[in-house]
Amino acid sequence: MFGKDLLVHMLDRRDTLPPDEIALIEALPVRPVTFGPDEEIVREGSRPTESCLVANGFAVRNQAIREGKRQITAIHVPGDFVDLHSLLLKVMDHSVSALGSCDVVFIRHKDLLTAMGGSPHLTRMLWLSTTIDASIQRTWITCLGRRSAKQHLAHIICELYVRLEIVGLASDQKFAIPLTQAAMGDLLGLSVVHVNRTLQELRAKDLVIWKDRRIVILDFQRLALLADFDTTYLNLFHEPRWPPSAKTRRRTDAASRFLVK
Repeated sequence: MFGKDLLVHMLDRRDTLPPDEIALIEALPVRPVTFGPDEEIVREGSRPTESCLVANGFAVRNQAIREGKRQITAIHVPGDFVDLHSLLLKVMDHSVSALGSCDVVFIRHKDLLTAMGGSPHLTRMLWLSTTIDASIQRTWITCLGRRSAKQHLAHIICELYVRLEIVGLASDQKFAIPLTQAAMGDLLGLSVVHVNRTLQELRAKDLVIWKDRRIVILDFQRLALLADFDTTYLNLFHEPRWPPSAKTRRRTDAASRFLVK
């Protein structure tokens, strides 16, 4: 799939996109660009006139401090808009960088606004994608502040598996991601030594194998229980987003499968 196809697939897991809205997305003009590992996609302090959609590979949001260290505040997978919020915020308060090689497509703000102007429902669905980003951010803050390093790492692995499975890039409890232990340290707020020690603890419990940037989850349920992982924050409910409907709420297969009782 290309970036726009993955976006349609991701949104359609949360609510049904009618053919005319899919056509609006498919008709959006794009500017494709390939970035190398750690290359900056969007610069902090810039005023973007385009929003960036991940087509292949991974991107990270990060903020740097004076000492040269950085904090990774989000990982974006194919089908994600990494800076749709720049439509309203205007000035970027963080950078977006490639995690490994990353193919993206840039879509002009004026084209997005034209598409949204012709479809209130599509506008709500794109708004939903930014609210899910915020929900993920809240969960990550909770992990940083209240979960142990082992629980936090387990939680990130569970989340990445579910998000990648949604877009067809993970199955059989396996997925690949060019995430080094140094980058994981920037995400968890830990040293590389501490990351390695934490990963060894998960391996010792026969929960995870992480080798050559490929992750194998040996027991998803046990890993999720350790992490206190619940997919509610990923909003995998397929239901009308507006107006309210009398139809009974139904969860997607992914949501029901990954909820930990």
